[in-house]
Amino acid sequence: MIQNVGNHLRRGFASMFSNRTSRKSISHPESGDAPTMAEGEGYRNPTEVQMSQLVLPCHTNHRGELSIGQLLKWIDTTACLSAERHAGCPCVTASMDDIYFDHTISVGQVVNIKAKVNRAFNSSMEVGIQVVSEDLCSEKQWSVCKALATFVAHRELSKVKLKQVIPLTEEEKTEHGVAAERRRMRLVYADTIKDLLTHCVIQDDLDKDCSNMVPAEKTRVESVELVLPPHANHQGNTFGGQIMAWMENVATIAASRLCHAHPTLKAIEMFHFRGPSQVGDRLVLKAIVNNAFKHSMEVGVCVEAYRQEAETQRRHINSAFMTFVVLDKDDQPQKLPWIRPQPGEGERRYREASARKKIRLDRKYLVSCKQAEVALSVPWDPSNQVYLSYYNVSSLKTLMAKDNWVLSVEISEVRLYILEEDFLSFHLEMVVNVDAAQVFQLLSDLRRRPEWDKHYRSVELVQQVDEDDAIYHVISPALSGNTKPQDFVILASRRKPCDNGDPYVIALRSVTLPTHHETPEYQRGETLCSGFCLWREGDQMTKVSYYNQATPGFLNYVTTNVSGLSSEFYNTFKACESFLLDNRNDLAPSLQTL
Repeated sequence: MIQNVGNHLRRGFASMFSNRTSRKSISHPESGDAPTMAEGEGYRNPTEVQMSQLVLPCHTNHRGELSIGQLLKWIDTTACLSAERHAGCPCVTASMDDIYFDHTISVGQVVNIKAKVNRAFNSSMEVGIQVVSEDLCSEKQWSVCKALATFVAHRELSKVKLKQVIPLTEEEKTEHGVAAERRRMRLVYADTIKDLLTHCVIQDDLDKDCSNMVPAEKTRVESVELVLPPHANHQGNTFGGQIMAWMENVATIAASRLCHAHPTLKAIEMFHFRGPSQVGDRLVLKAIVNNAFKHSMEVGVCVEAYRQEAETQRRHINSAFMTFVVLDKDDQPQKLPWIRPQPGEGERRYREASARKKIRLDRKYLVSCKQAEVALSVPWDPSNQVYLSYYNVSSLKTLMAKDNWVLSVEISEVRLYILEEDFLSFHLEMVVNVDAAQVFQLLSDLRRRPEWDKHYRSVELVQQVDEDDAIYHVISPALSGNTKPQDFVILASRRKPCDNGDPYVIALRSVTLPTHHETPEYQRGETLCSGFCLWREGDQMTKVSYYNQATPGFLNYVTTNVSGLSSEFYNTFKACESFLLDNRNDLAPSLQTL
């Protein structure tokens, strides 16, 4: 059950399932029974809020394009209204994730913003935002950006416990499932930067020729704003969108001082709101170019608040990092001058900017990989481990949320489903009389997989990345017609439920390691997306679901007979059930932490 499961299907096998009865959606405990209107044209997410704004000259910059600051105000307003629609009480912006601007918006065009709550946690919620521009004359539309914001519900006299979001459509189920993993990634972001600086060599170029460098201090900007009633939201706090607009303004000035031109904002990395401010506060906004690369520069911005001039201590309430480019007449990025940081704190910001750039490039590679065109195994290193783990888990949850699984066969309460999309995927399902935490503990240690899966000959733990992620080297027996056994280098990411109704997750995918190159002894195999989702079905009962997304190489080993495949899966899954039943009593001490 890696990517080769002994008796496989042959290449043309997928079409054999096309006439089978399709189940539009598979019922999972976390999604509930979806009303039929969820699939129809009349369905609309109850938390969805839409805003449309005509771009007027007063909204634009010197190029006649909508200023990013104004756009951020509209985005924050729309997202806040969506959050408050779900919470039923006032909400404040806690953060806004990375935003990449793909298209500018001209005067006279319309901005359409759509926001909806993807998932609610205890008192916070993730809101997904989409921005599209529209030309009213040509009726053309362009995607401008997407964003994810975190809002916190707030009541004066009582603690807020948010109701759960019930996802109905495939898209909603996917966003709901992945939101927990994104939340986890936000919480460890600062540690990720520290680890990267500690354990990796970052090319910082501090030793290059200083004669053509611009001192970073020349780009420094400091500006103060007095918070007036028009700047406050309906709760009396400074409007988050207004603070973001002020931050964008000082960042643009800092970038201009380096390039002596009009820069274009291409990306914002994590607006983080550390605390509120109110009408009457003075906000001090500071910006400086942290680092300049060949065609882009990073500007760091922070916001401090104080109440009266006599106050000696300021409150740090916000920070963000913004990436600018300078475009020529053909909209191509121009080469930028190098930056010379100040010793001490300036050099720290300089190196952290290089680390953030490396993370962005690694993440961009992971997101942009077209599975049919690139190697399925992604290089593993500390700079991309957080994002690779994230995409490992989110890929499995996305596969799980698909609506068009087809029930192929059922043998003794073991069900085999098939999904035909870009890749052929399999989903097996059974219920076992073992507690979900015990199943999770037994299946998440791949070193025990050979005890029940004959397609795993041996498993070696190569690296224990952290408590929840590990890398294994797996050796599988030779397939029929091949003399060499196969080997795999697999990242295993395990996740406990974030909330009631969530499954335990064990996600598997191939990675490459410099310590484990392909060798003549083995034929290197790859797994794109596979793993287990485990749901509690009651006292001491667990629904075990196994998913496997077939790679192109997988289809080379397919058998001609569907019943043979079904029998192979069935026998392996029944062996798994016996393994779980035989070993369920050996884990009592270790289960106290689950």
